Amino acid sequence: MTKIAIITGSTRPGRVNHQVANWVLAQSAARTDAEFEIVDIADFQLPVLDEPYPAGYQNYQNSHTKAFSEKINEFDGYVFVVAEYNHSITGALKNALDYLSVEFNNKAAGFVSYGSMGGARAVEHLRGIASELQLAHVRNQVMFSIFTDFENFSTFTPSETAASGLNPMLDQLVLWTRAMEFARNEALVAAN
Repeated sequence: MTKIAIITGSTRPGRVNHQVANWVLAQSAARTDAEFEIVDIADFQLPVLDEPYPAGYQNYQNSHTKAFSEKINEFDGYVFVVAEYNHSITGALKNALDYLSVEFNNKAAGFVSYGSMGGARAVEHLRGIASELQLAHVRNQVMFSIFTDFENFSTFTPSETAASGLNPMLDQLVLWTRAMEFARNEALVAAN
């Protein structure tokens, strides 16, 4: 079964990010084409990048990096729940992504974002990072406004219009995830 991680994009105390991730998980529960699981980057307590070797070498020295690598490597695709801070992704998400490389190669990603402009600017930055990680990112994305999809800026209450974008994004993501599984298998055959 295709496995897709729903990766949180914030570690901030009182964050709404986890509410959005839980909503994505609940909405995806009825799907039979993939298994979904939340991966909360806060659980790994990653300090500012402290590995002495570039991530591409996978020569990890720290237990937190090894645990994060092992978890991320379990999945075939990813949904990033992206909060927009200062017109970009959070420092916590960027830091987490900087820890790894190969674990993301030739896999697929989709985006659920939120912010004053629906998180669009953050996703545009994340698309460049995803490309460098060799993540095939789908076109469709889900965007929530911090003004209209959150009550008092703190309780996630998605509008029907914004929420309606989730299934088309997941449809595209599952398709691309399966295509990338084929690509990874072909690359393994070619390497041997």
